[in-house]
Formats: sequence, C-alpha cells, structure tokens
Amino acid sequence: MSKFIGYVGTYTKGDSKGIYSFTLDTDEQKIQDVKLVAELDNPTYVTVSDDNRFLYSVVKEGESGGVAAYSVDRQTGELKLVNNQVSEGASPCHVSVNKANTQVVTGNYHKGTIELYSVNSESGSIKSSLSVVAHEGTGPHERQEKPHTHFSGFTPDEKYVVAIDLGIDKLITYEVKDGALKEVNRLSVRPGSGPRHIAFHPNGKHAYIMTEISNEVVALSYDSSNGSFIELQTISTIPEDFTENSQGSAIHVSKDGKFVYAANRGHNSIAVFQVNEATGELTLVEMASSGGNWPRDFVFDPSEKFIVGSNEQSSNITLYARDEQTGKLSLIDSDITVPFPVCVKFLNV
Repeated sequence: MSKFIGYVGTYTKGDSKGIYSFTLDTDEQKIQDVKLVAELDNPTYVTVSDDNRFLYSVVKEGESGGVAAYSVDRQTGELKLVNNQVSEGASPCHVSVNKANTQVVTGNYHKGTIELYSVNSESGSIKSSLSVVAHEGTGPHERQEKPHTHFSGFTPDEKYVVAIDLGIDKLITYEVKDGALKEVNRLSVRPGSGPRHIAFHPNGKHAYIMTEISNEVVALSYDSSNGSFIELQTISTIPEDFTENSQGSAIHVSKDGKFVYAANRGHNSIAVFQVNEATGELTLVEMASSGGNWPRDFVFDPSEKFIVGSNEQSSNITLYARDEQTGKLSLIDSDITVPFPVCVKFLNV
C-alpha cells in the first residue's frame, strides 16, 4: 500500500472551515488532494478509532464545547457526522478513544478538567458524560494561574487514564471505576515547566512528557501495577543559547521505540532524540526545521518512513522523509496549504 489518508484539525479562523483530509502517496513522495471533509468550529484535536470506522474531534458550538463523532469512509476518507455532546463553556483541547471504541476522554485547557464519555462501539455515537474531574492548584509561571489540562489519554494497557496539566505541573493517573474517574497516582514535574503532552514507549515501561513552558522532554519510567511514574531525565528540546519565545508542542515515539520526536513553536523545529532502550533515557540527534511558523503537531505515516507536520501560523503542512536508522528528517515539501492547522492524524493500517 502506497497511499495513506490523513486528517488535519484546525483553528477555524481566517478561511479555515473545519477538518481537512489529504492523501500521502509514498511512492511519489507527495501530499495530494487536500480538501474540507467536515465543517465545524475549532476542531483543533482529532483522533481515529483503532478500526478506522470513526473519527472523534473536539468541537466548539457557540458558547459551548465538547466532542463530535464522525463515521469514516475508509476508501475515500469522507466524514459523516454521527452526533456530538457539548456542554456550557470552553471546548476541550484534546481527545482520545480507547481501543474497543467504548470510551472517549477529553482534556479541557480552559476549564482545567478531564471528562469521560461512554461511546456506542457499533454506531460510534457519543453518549452523555460519565465523569468529570476538575483539577486544583496553581504554578509559579504567569500562565499557571489555575489548572490547564492539556492532554487526556489511555495508558497502553488501558488500565488507566492519564491527564497532563500545564497549569499545576502535574501528571495525574486515574482508573475508571463504576463509570467514574478515580485518581490513583500523581507525579509533580519541575515547577514552572508547564507539561503539555505525554507519549508512551512501545515497551510499556517508559513514557515521555513534552513541557510547553520550559521546552523540555521529561523521560519517565511507568509502573503499570499502580499507574505510577518516576522521573528519569530532563533534556532540552531547543539550543541553550536560544532566548526568544518558544513553546513546546507535540511529542511522539516511533513504533520501533528507537526515537522520540518533539516540536518547538518559536524555535520552529522538531527535535529528534535517540532512545537508550535499556534505560529509557534520550540523546539529542538533531533539531530539524519545522518548515514553517509555529509547529503545533506532526505524525508518522503508517510506514513510519515519513512524517507530516503542521505549522499553525504559516498555514502549511510539511512532508519529511525519515531515516529509520538515524532518526533524521529530510524536508521534502513545505508548500502544502492548510489554513491554521493544528492536529494531524492518519487512518491506521
């Protein structure tokens, strides 16, 4: 298979209308056929169910926000609205779905909450909210005046749900008990670092947090018996002498577990790290240009021979070839227009 369908969630400002799809032709090394496939407000983060039947997106509706479900045409990539669930207040910034497609969890930056929804696995429809937890606390940085949940997702074994809160410098682990989120563990990272996202190593024993405020990766060990994490290492994602504004964004781990990639908005780069598979610690390989301004996210294509990145403020997505031996990235094309792109996802293969 040489053609893969991908999706881009956007901020609907300027001429952006919602979720866009594209096709990556790996033989031609080209991104083609960029088109609008769902019209909705601020679908900044999207996720695809394991079986590719459904796509879930955060959504804004007037003064309300929540999550929307779409059915996916796996041949064409077209999306059809199934339903949505919204409540009063700001929309969430992150959404994840479990492998069985029975639960969706969202993180809400503005509300500082994590919310669990039940899903009909056959129809993909989202049922009403099962559980909402509001975080508490502050941090020393001016942006940490209250909790700001930036990530919510399932651990690889799906025993737990983890939330990353930028406002209180914490990773919080929950179990789902009788349909409710119940805290079982928490880890504090360095005050003022502003953790944003987490990515798990395929070995299930290590994980990596990207910090937004301090532009660092925090390497962790993960104990699946109790949902706890221990900090192993902190490593910068930008050069020591870079003093302008930069904010960490996305972090992803290659499927072979050999490399971690992390994006920097401001420095406008993707930092590449090699993983010591015995210890989980990282060594910097390179910092590749993001090919645009304010890289929000990037994704491996299903072959992992390519990476597609998004640059929000320059309204372009980028295509890189990825050297699977060294981890290094080679920019192929940065002239692919998508308005105000944020999240990038592929259909699974």
